[in-house]
Amino acid sequence: MVKIFCKVVVLFFVVMLANNAAAQLGVEKKTFTREDSLRGSYGAGRVGWDVLRYDLTVKPDFPSKTISGNNIITFYDTGAKRMQVDMQEPMMIDSVVYEGKLLPIEREGNVFWVTFRDPNAMYKIKPGSRKIAVYFHGKPVEAKNAPWDGGWIWTKDEQGRDWATVACQGLGASVWYPCKDYQADEPDSGATLSMIVPDTLVGVGNGRLINSSKNGDGTSTWKWEVKSPINNYNIIPYIGKYVNFTDQMKGEKGLLDLSYWVLDYNLEKAKKQFAVVKPMIKCFESWMGPYPFYEDSYKLIDAPHLGMEHQSGVAYGNKYGMGYLGKDLSGSGWGLKFDFIIVHESGHEWFANNITSKDIADMWIHESFTNYSETMFVECEFGKKAGREYVIGTRKNVTNDIPIIGRYGVNEEGSGDMYYKGGNMLHTIRQIINNDVLFKNILRGLNREFYHQTVTTEQVEKYMIDKSGKDLSKIFDQYLRTIKIPELQFKIEGSQIAYKWANVVKGFNMPVKLINGKWLYPTESEKKISLSNAGGKELAVAPDFYITVKEIKF
Repeated sequence: MVKIFCKVVVLFFVVMLANNAAAQLGVEKKTFTREDSLRGSYGAGRVGWDVLRYDLTVKPDFPSKTISGNNIITFYDTGAKRMQVDMQEPMMIDSVVYEGKLLPIEREGNVFWVTFRDPNAMYKIKPGSRKIAVYFHGKPVEAKNAPWDGGWIWTKDEQGRDWATVACQGLGASVWYPCKDYQADEPDSGATLSMIVPDTLVGVGNGRLINSSKNGDGTSTWKWEVKSPINNYNIIPYIGKYVNFTDQMKGEKGLLDLSYWVLDYNLEKAKKQFAVVKPMIKCFESWMGPYPFYEDSYKLIDAPHLGMEHQSGVAYGNKYGMGYLGKDLSGSGWGLKFDFIIVHESGHEWFANNITSKDIADMWIHESFTNYSETMFVECEFGKKAGREYVIGTRKNVTNDIPIIGRYGVNEEGSGDMYYKGGNMLHTIRQIINNDVLFKNILRGLNREFYHQTVTTEQVEKYMIDKSGKDLSKIFDQYLRTIKIPELQFKIEGSQIAYKWANVVKGFNMPVKLINGKWLYPTESEKKISLSNAGGKELAVAPDFYITVKEIKF
């Protein structure tokens, strides 16, 4: 996503840029409600049914800014009783139908309780695939500042024609359609999205176009299908005066179809701007493994907001310019040499869409790795020195307000530092591994091991520790679970330098490399090195390590 976040107005602006890149980051909550727990946990209403597929139909009405439709939810039933179907106010579920019969429903805030079976009945059931059809209508929450807040976006293009889409990460897909709004349960067999739109417009969705047809009543239906598992918040309609052009590239898994849907007056600009896609995907495949959705193609789509990582249908709104709306978020100069939104949001196809965190408290898995994908791209295009300058430059955007990992089970994201601090943590780990072939193999291995899966922080940490052969546990604890930046303290003692770690978690023992190539192995207890080995009267640590170095005077 593109979320990028000062006691003064200038600092506020920098923070908003730094944490914006494309979704809504929640503010830290001091207390949590039942509603938070219902949304953020795997509670009783989510037990007994595993979503297999969504077949979603939506019909928007532009004048009234309302929608209606249905979602046929196919699920594997292991004993579903009182099912929690999420549908945020003020949207309404009209009915839920199973095998031609209406099921009892009851509303509790943003949840509809669907009685699939008598909760008190005692009987055995044969597990298997079942379907319920959920009919809905209403006026969905309208986004006021997409993509940082969520909801439907009703707008006009430059020629005054209707243009609509949705951005709902953070707020959740249930802001506009009924679903199990929980990242840990993706539709394993994919989804279809049918849009019934005015026949003067085009409906674009994720994956591949199955068919389009005029209905004879002034509307047309556009049906799209994704065969891969997909995050709920990634299933998105785009409705506007779109035109299409296509391309192909030879990737690691064969021919990859590339498709671009842009407003008609943007066609020539898009053909030039989107030329970066092929070298970008080649770069990302070399670092992170094959593009994860060959069966669904790669797509960029004009959007009336900045951008979002909608799987196989990436939202693009960077105004066909370089940088982040013309700004370099790193301050290094390198950030103005590429289109930030194309690169960042496409990087999410590997981390967020292929590998998805089960709980949004672990959103660093999405954002830290994708932030570092920007460095990967800069390195591919402009060299290793440029890449390191870029990632080091982004440190100015770190706020160290709250920990990167949020609280579990209550739908809470952690700090926006998951972007720049998280990316610099990964760059630091890369230095500790000290073997770029191995580091790349770890990134590729993550995408292979957890292909199309939802994961926890513990799984990712364990994989990286096991494959690197390095005990990175205290490093993860330090950067993800505290707001403290490690401080390497030193003091001159005659012909020696004494040094130790401060401002660290207990047991922190991260090695660091000096600019003269020598390695130090500091702990919280004081160690010493000769001035000659230190390379001078200071500890000149390589800047790739995200730490502070402080001389302690006698």
